[in-house]
Amino acid sequence: MQRFVSQDLMPNSALYLLTIFIWGTSWYVIKLQLGEVAPQVSVFYRFVIAALTLLIYCLIRRKSLHYRLIDHARFAFIGLFLFNLNYISIYFASFHLTTGLISVIFSCVQIFNMVIGYLVLRDRITGMMLVGALTGILGIGLVFSPEINQLDWSSASIRGVGLALLGTLCAAIGMISSARFQRQQYPVLQTNAWGMAWGALWMGVYIWITGIEFSFEYSAKYIGGLFWLSIFSTVFGFGCFLTLVGRIGAARSSYAMVIFPIVALALSTLFEEYQWTTVASIGLILAIAGNVIILLDKQHVIAEKAAVG
Repeated sequence: MQRFVSQDLMPNSALYLLTIFIWGTSWYVIKLQLGEVAPQVSVFYRFVIAALTLLIYCLIRRKSLHYRLIDHARFAFIGLFLFNLNYISIYFASFHLTTGLISVIFSCVQIFNMVIGYLVLRDRITGMMLVGALTGILGIGLVFSPEINQLDWSSASIRGVGLALLGTLCAAIGMISSARFQRQQYPVLQTNAWGMAWGALWMGVYIWITGIEFSFEYSAKYIGGLFWLSIFSTVFGFGCFLTLVGRIGAARSSYAMVIFPIVALALSTLFEEYQWTTVASIGLILAIAGNVIILLDKQHVIAEKAAVG
């Protein structure tokens, strides 16, 4: 099976670290996108650019883009959940909650992936995985504990939490679907290309139905951010992550979702004057420890290699 990121050229550890770095930077860049252009329109631009980039790349590399209607139904399903509903929910949640708190909620994708992966793919859940995931989520919770403590649980806050959880669930459904299709020999490159194209189409239909105005901001900040989010965060980020999902399973791969808020926090320290506390430092150590626990779960690695093979 051909994949966007070659296994010979990109080991799992590199894919893992790249996913964490690329998506960890996305939160800060997304913040730079907020302004004149409606978030839904910015997301539409992002996936149009990403989809066209991948489709053109496929044509240049002479990779087949011809698929049956049933295949496109599967691509449309991934596009709806992973490249549309996920983003709509998270962007709307950002109107009610801080970015840091949304990051904490989104880290629950690890748990969603474990459960859905077990139900759909029969991926095994080991004791070490549960300990590692809970340790990591506890660590992230401690890092962002000031924002959690400031949550007033008003109707707006509850709505924001609900939207963030919905977006997280949609992302998990999309990830597990991608893993299932990879096990059915669907290549990551073409799956992402058509999935993002369908995601852009879904978003375009949503914008048209809701009557949101199409606009564009001709500034270096907006255009540069759009380029980073489209090419690096979307094309390379999803390419790395979904390749990793196909290799080692959704549950272990998705721990990157727990770690990347740490990268976002580091950028916040550099550019937004975030102040570290003792509690936050302990949280960082726990998050890293949870990561190590899951990566060292050799029993689960053997089980998932058998499932993939």
